[in-house]
Amino acid sequence: MRATVLGPLLGLLLGVGVLSGRALAYDPYDPNNCNGAGWDDERMQAVSKVIARPRVSFIKSPYDDDFKAEGCPAATEACRKQSYLAAGDLVLLGQTRGDFTCVSYQSPLARKNFWMSGWLPSAVLAPVAPMRAPKRSDWIGTWAHPGSGIDIKNGGGGKLYIEAVAVLSTPSGDSHNGGFKALVKPGTDALVFTDEGSYGDGCHVKMQRIGPWLLVEDNGGCGGSGVSFLGLYRRKT
Repeated sequence: MRATVLGPLLGLLLGVGVLSGRALAYDPYDPNNCNGAGWDDERMQAVSKVIARPRVSFIKSPYDDDFKAEGCPAATEACRKQSYLAAGDLVLLGQTRGDFTCVSYQSPLARKNFWMSGWLPSAVLAPVAPMRAPKRSDWIGTWAHPGSGIDIKNGGGGKLYIEAVAVLSTPSGDSHNGGFKALVKPGTDALVFTDEGSYGDGCHVKMQRIGPWLLVEDNGGCGGSGVSFLGLYRRKT
């Protein structure tokens, strides 16, 4: 099955599993565990395209199968998941481990904000370069992503005015909100700024143009619990 929901992109909470009859606490810092793409103060988020044809299966982490996938990730049948991606799908890159790269995937055309993360063989991924020296018109527009939207307008004085809002629905039926706004002077290739609204210095945002998409990443401080603006946004207007 393709793009089945495996859980939120960030903060995968598995609690306690059982391995060989003994309790084992999930360790989010185990380098063999793929937790997906995340914020990095030192670098911009990277995007790659799947080039395997017609498709490539995700590879398990040790915590999969009720903590019984201890030897994964590995190029074995036992480590292969049923979920897969197809040639041309775009993924966000996390850490690498041996011959594998941890990726996060969500269709930019999806209606719901659900991600899937897992290991893929690094050999099936081709880097996608961001747009170089985008013009102001390349940024301006109304951009949409499941659960969130961003408006970018002329702000005067060579700056852009950016305003965003997000709503995350929870299983209990309530919702968590988030947002940011700022006047930003474009850099050479990216927009990097701190919220000038409600979340202030706790909310940091980076933006790049990737093909027809607007790639947005934030540090998780731009809203309530679980709210993230991470993703590839499509231009509506």
